[in-house]
Amino acid sequence: MPQQQPSPNTPDFSGFWVALVTPFRDGAVDHTALAALVRRLADDGVTGFVPCGSTGEAAALDETEQLAVLDTVLGAAGGLPVVMGVSGYHMGKATAWARKLSERPVAGLLVAAPHYVRPSQAGLLEWFHAIADASTVPVLVYDIPYRTGVTIARETLLALAEHPRIRGIKDCGGDMAKTRAVIADGRLQVLTGEDHQIFGTMAEGGVGAIAASGNVQTRRFVQLVKLLAENRLAEARAEWQALQPLVELLFAEPNPGPVKALLAHRGEMRDELRSPMTRASDSLRERLVALEERLNRP
Repeated sequence: MPQQQPSPNTPDFSGFWVALVTPFRDGAVDHTALAALVRRLADDGVTGFVPCGSTGEAAALDETEQLAVLDTVLGAAGGLPVVMGVSGYHMGKATAWARKLSERPVAGLLVAAPHYVRPSQAGLLEWFHAIADASTVPVLVYDIPYRTGVTIARETLLALAEHPRIRGIKDCGGDMAKTRAVIADGRLQVLTGEDHQIFGTMAEGGVGAIAASGNVQTRRFVQLVKLLAENRLAEARAEWQALQPLVELLFAEPNPGPVKALLAHRGEMRDELRSPMTRASDSLRERLVALEERLNRP
C-alpha cells in the first residue's frame, strides 16, 4: 500500500520520532543529560522529538518540570520539530494547558484520551474537540486504551479527522482493522506508537513511528523507517529482523526502565526513575547490554 501523503499546506508528521525519556539525577530532572540526548538523537537523523509522554514519565512531573523539560528539548533540538505530550482527565485544566503549551514553538500536541474516567465516545469527541479548539498548533490523537482505560472507536477517529487542527494519530490501539480504516480514509496521518508494529503499520501505509526504542540504536531505526517509506520491503525486513529482539527486550519490563538501563550503561544518564516506576532488573540489563554489543558489531 502506498504511504499516506499530507495535503498541500498541511503539517507533515511522517518519519521517525523518538518518545524521549526524562533523565533524573538525585531526584531532579537532569537537563544536561536531556540536552545531550536530544543533540545525539538529532545527529543520528531522527525526524523529531516527543517529550513528556509515558516514556518521559510525565505523570511524575509537575507542570513546572514539564515546561522546563520542553524548553530544554526545544533549545537542544537544532530546529527539528517537537511534539509535546498532553494527558489528564480534567477538561478545564487540559484546555488551559493546551493554550499554554501553544505559546511555545512546538510543532504539535500529542493528546491522549482522558484516563481513569472512561468516557463515552461522545465524551471523547468533546475532549479532543475542546483541546484542539484551545490549541493553536496541530493535534495528534494518542490512542492507547491499555493506559487510559477507554478505546477510541473507528467512527470516533474518523469524526475527529473533520477538525482542522487534528492531523494524525499515534496508534497504540491494538486493532489493525481500525488502523487500516484510518489509513484508507487518508485524512489522519497514522504513526505507530507500538514499537513492535513499526514494520506492519508502515507496510500497510502508515507514515512513521513515535518510538521509545529509538532512544538507542537510533540510526538503525531511522534507516528502517526510511526503507519502509520508500517501499524497499526486503531491505527493511532484514533491518527489522535484526532490531526485533531489542524491541522485545526493551518492553520485557515496564517502559522506560529497560531503555534507561541501556542509556545508563552507555554513560548518557543515571539509571534513575521516579517511583512507582522502577529500574530494570539486573538480569534484563545484562541481556540488553549483550544484545546491543552484538548489534554494534560490523
